[in-house]
Amino acid sequence: MMPMPAPPVFLDRDGTLIVEKEYLRDPDQVLIEDGVVEGLAILQERGHPLVVLSNQSGIGRGMFDENDAQRVNDRVAELLRGQGIEILAWYVCPHAPEALCACRKPSSGMALAASRHWDLELVGSYVIGDKRSDLELADAIGATGILVTTGHGRDAVVWARDHARPVFNDLQGAAAYIAEHDSRREHGLAPGKTGL
Repeated sequence: MMPMPAPPVFLDRDGTLIVEKEYLRDPDQVLIEDGVVEGLAILQERGHPLVVLSNQSGIGRGMFDENDAQRVNDRVAELLRGQGIEILAWYVCPHAPEALCACRKPSSGMALAASRHWDLELVGSYVIGDKRSDLELADAIGATGILVTTGHGRDAVVWARDHARPVFNDLQGAAAYIAEHDSRREHGLAPGKTGL
């Protein structure tokens, strides 16, 4: 019997992959968060497609443009590629919250687009981020939402724990959880620990 393909992992950008800097537009200010390279290496080694979903309301607010956001994404991709990590795809919501669009997390538009473009199964996937909206996106698509306490993550810890969401200090911890969770599921076992 052929093994099931590893489900996709949807990743937030600011505060999850890179150090949070409000309305970042300068690629020279990109800093990879601690544990990110190690965590992504775990996920990549296990065959998980890696997809970034990023709310960038600074575009809708007129603080920078889509080209600026693309340059930042390109810099993040370059730094990760230098460590042997390949991101499958990048999706950006350029709208301000008041636009009430279908793509801004926790709405599922970006994840649905990724599913269509890359033939990815959303149910059973994972979403890793530093905000409640990332966890709520996971609920919307049938994924497991995992909170990291980098970026704004500490602001969402109480909500995450109250709703039985896994919480970890960084992406490396989240990736280790996914690896363990996948292994247990493959062997028909119940899920293991749920983080901090």
